Amino acid sequence: MLNMQRVIARSMIDLQSLKCLLLITLLIVSSHLQAESGYYRTDRNSQSEYSRNKVSYPTYKRSRGDESIITVSNAEVGAHVVLGGTVEAYREVTLTAQTAGRVEFIAGSEGDWLDEGQVLVAVNDDGVLAQRQQAMAELHGRTSSLQDARAQYSREFWAPQALQQQTAPSMGYFPSMFERFMGMGGSNSGNGGYNGLNPWVVRDVDLYSQGTNVTRAQSGIHGARSRIDEIDARLRDTRAISPFEGVIVKKLTEIGDTVQPGQALLKFADIRYLQLKVDVPARLVSALSVDMIVTAKLDVGDAYVDVRVAQIFPVADNLRHTVTVKFDLPSGAPGGPGMYAEVMIPDVNTPIADMPIIPSSAIVRRGSLPSVFVLNRDNRAEMRLIRLGDEVDHENVAVLSGLRPGEQIFASPPPGIQSGWSPDYSKR
Repeated sequence: MLNMQRVIARSMIDLQSLKCLLLITLLIVSSHLQAESGYYRTDRNSQSEYSRNKVSYPTYKRSRGDESIITVSNAEVGAHVVLGGTVEAYREVTLTAQTAGRVEFIAGSEGDWLDEGQVLVAVNDDGVLAQRQQAMAELHGRTSSLQDARAQYSREFWAPQALQQQTAPSMGYFPSMFERFMGMGGSNSGNGGYNGLNPWVVRDVDLYSQGTNVTRAQSGIHGARSRIDEIDARLRDTRAISPFEGVIVKKLTEIGDTVQPGQALLKFADIRYLQLKVDVPARLVSALSVDMIVTAKLDVGDAYVDVRVAQIFPVADNLRHTVTVKFDLPSGAPGGPGMYAEVMIPDVNTPIADMPIIPSSAIVRRGSLPSVFVLNRDNRAEMRLIRLGDEVDHENVAVLSGLRPGEQIFASPPPGIQSGWSPDYSKR
């Protein structure tokens, strides 16, 4: 009986403990739900505002001052004609072989910088050296002949042969010479065959003959020396010398190749200074003058540079009716010889007109049509298709249609901009 009472008492205690535990749990859960309901209500409101902003505006946020909203202005713009040309070195030569032979030396490869007067290509000169040795031997022979002719001339001058061959008939040498000099008696048929001529006249003839031999020997020496000079020139022609400082643009032969006179060896150019060569239609040449500055677009990163008119050829091509014009590129311009470039030539035949001018950074290309974002009266962006004209300078371009002067546009549209976007964040 006592045990039953104890069990009943323990059960009642456990039931009361369970009731207390349930009550405490309900109180904790209710307080937590109240706090959680308040938290989500506040977060939903803020999330709704954020969602509204996210739908209407891009995440790229900038202040109104940073948007660079500018007013479209107009300016007097003349028409320009864009012509393509080729960039070339200010000085470029093609070195050719002047003598036949085998290439035995090349100074370097394409792009190697070489100084003025340096040997670029050398052709084997063994045959030319042999000819020079032969010419030197001939010169020595001509020199010996000259010395002999001068000796003969000296002997004839101091000891004439005509006078030494006279004989005396009765009175010795002097009476015989006197008689022959005066033309008296005797015959010279057995003494040199003078046939009674005056011996002094014969002496003058012999002396003149010896002088002629001296002159002939001197002419032979001059001819031999000229021959040596000719061979030396041929020896120099076996060496292609750089006429100025520059680089090897293109090698047209290799070591061991056999070349003939006139065959191209390599191209050499000074690429520190570049020029743009353009064939300009004859009707546009009148708008150009030497030292005039125009704008050119290089085919390297679409870089714009100012070029100067350096030379205008005096005669037009009779087939294409174009005039060759060369423009000096500024020092340090990107690119090199052979590069494509465009130059804007003013068209004097087109009248100057007032057109809207906008910066190139304001143009947005989505597809193939250019467009800009205009700020409308509701202070929101509006995409507008435009038709572009000629480029005014490096940064601005003319607009043919789609914009009016006085309208406001975004000079640098932010990424993700679309119609309906507003730069005024206070209204979001």
